[in-house]
Amino acid sequence: MSLREADVFESCRGRLEAIAYRLLGSAGDAEDAVQDAYLRWHAADRERIETPEAWLTKVLTNLCLNRLTSARARRETYVGQWLPEPVLDGDRMLGPADTFEQRESVSMAMLTLMERLSPNERVVYVLREAFGYAHREIAEILDLTESNCQQIHRRAKQHLAAERRRTEVDAATARKIVEEFLAAALSGDTQPLIRLLADDAVSVADGGGKVVARRTPILGALDIAMYLRGMFRPSDAKRAIVGGDPVFHAAVVNGGPAVLVAVGEQVVGVLCLDATADGLAAVHVQVNPDKLERITRQWTAAGPHRPIPTAW
Repeated sequence: MSLREADVFESCRGRLEAIAYRLLGSAGDAEDAVQDAYLRWHAADRERIETPEAWLTKVLTNLCLNRLTSARARRETYVGQWLPEPVLDGDRMLGPADTFEQRESVSMAMLTLMERLSPNERVVYVLREAFGYAHREIAEILDLTESNCQQIHRRAKQHLAAERRRTEVDAATARKIVEEFLAAALSGDTQPLIRLLADDAVSVADGGGKVVARRTPILGALDIAMYLRGMFRPSDAKRAIVGGDPVFHAAVVNGGPAVLVAVGEQVVGVLCLDATADGLAAVHVQVNPDKLERITRQWTAAGPHRPIPTAW
């Protein structure tokens, strides 16, 4: 492969990773899919490829479709609830963020909700909403008719229509939301938490069978408040589980406010807060260590960080 041909692929890599992450909900799987696309690019007769970007997008999409199909089978044996891998603000996996649709498509709430879609629905929705592909282009990628793609897109939007509009945040807003949340969670009382949560809020935790985590979703502000009050109650047993005294930080993760729980240089938990005009609509708790490796590396590399003072 010539240097120019390698450069062509590298110029597309960031965009390919952003597509794959939205389709798979895992940064690690996205990197693997893009690497597989590179191997196919390397082996292809590139002189016959008129538009490398379109060719690579088609190859990557088909690789992701295969992974989505096999992932559905794996999820049936997954221990507890499955949540996407959280990604820190600035990670190239997040891709373009110029429009609300682009930012929304990578939110923890939307990535979780997209698990309801069929593989084809997810592909059509992501390519159309987050990357602005025309239905004609998506039809060529999926080997479908344009009208079929339009129908699939309508179905996908209907499945996702109940999603509430999130509050857009920057680092300062995220810190304010997290500080208020932690103050309520550490107060020892449920009422401050209930006031922050939407009435129909949901909490989902992912331990992957490797860390103790609630295995079923919790619905409603009161039940979530009671759960969080217990989770944040200090104890020697909890310190032993995480390996020391946890330190709490505010961060922007997948475009939204998040609590990062760190022990030393290791991130041991990420709580993504889905902030809406009605209050916190969801609390996604990621404690599966396999899904915290990337965010730990990036968090450590970007340090030092200013923790939120607590009495934990």
